[in-house]
Amino acid sequence: MSLLHHDVRQEAFAEASRFRGEFYECLTARRDELFELADALLCVGGPVTSPVELTLIPEHPRGHGALYGALNRGRIDVDRLRALLADMPLPRFDGGRLVLAVDVSPWLRSDAPCSADRLFCHVYGRAKSASQFIPGWPYSFVAVLEPGATSWTGILDVVRLGPEDDATAITAAQLKAVVERLIAAGQWTSGDSDITIVMDAGYDVTRLAWVLRDLPVELVGRIRGDRVMRCPAPSREEFHRAHPRGGHPPKHGPVFRFKKPETWPKPAITTATDTTHYGNAEAQAWDRVHPRLTHRSAWLEHDGELPIVEGTLVRLKVEHLSKDREAPPVWLWSSKTGAAPPDVDRCWQVFLRRFDLEHTFRFVKQTLGWTTPKIRTPEAADRWTWLLVIAHTQLRLTRLLAADLRRPWEKPTTPERITPARVRRGFRNIRAHLLCPARVPQPRGAGPGRPPGSKNRRPAPRYDVGKTVKRPETLKAIGRPGRSW
Repeated sequence: MSLLHHDVRQEAFAEASRFRGEFYECLTARRDELFELADALLCVGGPVTSPVELTLIPEHPRGHGALYGALNRGRIDVDRLRALLADMPLPRFDGGRLVLAVDVSPWLRSDAPCSADRLFCHVYGRAKSASQFIPGWPYSFVAVLEPGATSWTGILDVVRLGPEDDATAITAAQLKAVVERLIAAGQWTSGDSDITIVMDAGYDVTRLAWVLRDLPVELVGRIRGDRVMRCPAPSREEFHRAHPRGGHPPKHGPVFRFKKPETWPKPAITTATDTTHYGNAEAQAWDRVHPRLTHRSAWLEHDGELPIVEGTLVRLKVEHLSKDREAPPVWLWSSKTGAAPPDVDRCWQVFLRRFDLEHTFRFVKQTLGWTTPKIRTPEAADRWTWLLVIAHTQLRLTRLLAADLRRPWEKPTTPERITPARVRRGFRNIRAHLLCPARVPQPRGAGPGRPPGSKNRRPAPRYDVGKTVKRPETLKAIGRPGRSW
């Protein structure tokens, strides 16, 4: 066992060092500063409260001027970096299935009139129905999920949504690119289980299923409880038996109203699972349920006859939530038809794992300080965001190497269940044994900046929120943009 443990640690060190070396090659300008800045994010004690304070720790030997220069004028080969993230070891579910989650998290910049490309971001308030729209930069994240109760995810891609972007089109292109990179990296081969992609109710899951129909993916999304869908149309033989005088067979079957159980046909599959936290979980599934599409919204410019996008509709009802709260039913729609009982259970179980992405958002915001800097340009915000993705990936690759440096009030845990925050506490000790390709800084005399007493003769342009930010009613396709951690 000790020899096996030693081999696992050696493999983890080699994989983390390989990732750091490839990441360094992805940096095309100000590479040494950007690389050391990513290390400083992981080696500083406590949460990141200000980026400039990262220049005071030993792992960041350069001055604060180099930090600002790297964020404002550095360059990252993002395409190569995305391919590198797809080539890393990824967690899998039963049968070697990859499960991805997509969600949006906002970087709020309500007090930044000099920052371009802001738009209204939907933010949930503390009280019920206390949501509001605040100007900021929304970022779409795609991450791979892990089975079981965990707070780990593997971020594979990040895209910033602009004021003129169609969120559904951007999400479809992002998911397509991620799946193609996974296939190119050998993470999926012919004969493997389809890649499952889970999303919340803000996404048009049927539209995405139609756009991604040529890829080996299964989309699972939550849909609102007030929706109306259609059952499958009767076969030609059934129609002629019911209408002996003839006529044109209908394209859609009877109406399926979620709020009216009398319109529900008998479920094709019913399963019951005993859970630890929610009691008995009952899932009912109906096959080939689909929406009736119209030439509106995302289908406005569709050429030809509108398609019929069929899938499996699942209604999940649990006994109770935490603290014995009443649990409303959850409606899910899967792009897979002809599902078996194990497929129905897997559908809602992988959807529950989608909430692990919320832990990642909270960690990168509260601990790594993603939204802490007052960065002016969206390009600099993109660089800072990618540095946090790299930092989080290094924590995931070194999780088996970290000691459990817990606080006195924290419970001990196993290496498999150690959290990202605890891995970060000991990353400084792990870094000493990893590859560090950054060069030693050379002194160059006086630091950057204007001479003392001179005026700023190039003030930053102001961006009117009403002209550069979309109105809230036009952002319904952006989806649920995460919580305001």
